[in-house]
Amino acid sequence: MSLPQKIGFIGTGTITDAMVRGLLTKPAAVPHVMVSLRSADISAGLAADFSQVLVSGDNQAIVDGCDTVVLAIRPQIAEDVIRPLRFRDGQRVISVVAATARDALLDWIGADVRLSQAIPLPFVARRKGVTAVFPPDADTAALFNVLGNAVECESKAEYDLLAAASALMATYFGVMHRASKWLAANGLPEDKGRAYLAPLFASLSDTALHACNHVAFLEMSHEFATKGGLNEQVFRDFEADGGGQALTKALDHVLARIKG
Repeated sequence: MSLPQKIGFIGTGTITDAMVRGLLTKPAAVPHVMVSLRSADISAGLAADFSQVLVSGDNQAIVDGCDTVVLAIRPQIAEDVIRPLRFRDGQRVISVVAATARDALLDWIGADVRLSQAIPLPFVARRKGVTAVFPPDADTAALFNVLGNAVECESKAEYDLLAAASALMATYFGVMHRASKWLAANGLPEDKGRAYLAPLFASLSDTALHACNHVAFLEMSHEFATKGGLNEQVFRDFEADGGGQALTKALDHVLARIKG
């Protein structure tokens, strides 16, 4: 189990920015980082903030110069970017390309690399991310454990399910948005609603994080719902009006997209 000495990123979007910042937060976890010129604003910002970052306009130079290469490309252009590159047998490659089959990635890479797939989330910038990794790989897990916690998936089915679960982030903030708008519509200034809701939801997440694994989420829901109380009423109305079914249906749809 070891961390890379020189890690390169092909594709410089939000996730690359978050991973690099997490890795280079003091104490830095890796000594050298190469990033592709695209996108120019992000790569320039990383180079300005961290002396360990080298920006390259040549993706092949990144592959040649790094022991670990992270593919962080939009799926729509991934094949066109990856196919021309020449990887080394045994080289460690981590793909964070969304909804892209492992077989397709290996075909485009065209070498006997150590390929891992991962789903890092923006929180890795603060070393607080949880990252699904497939297949299990000690070195890849070690990298993402620096950035928070790695969850190694034993099968593609497990990995796809966690990919679907990661699609709940926008909904989480959407619930907060709906609640803050409701508060504002009923006379509470939006800044006060935000100041109340953000720590409320953060505290709930922290409670779930520190609960014993054997405590089911539904059991925790019951603990926070006094019999005949307000929390019980809202959850009952949410379920009765189809909220639970809508959420399950949305997850079914996104899982089908991931698999398809």
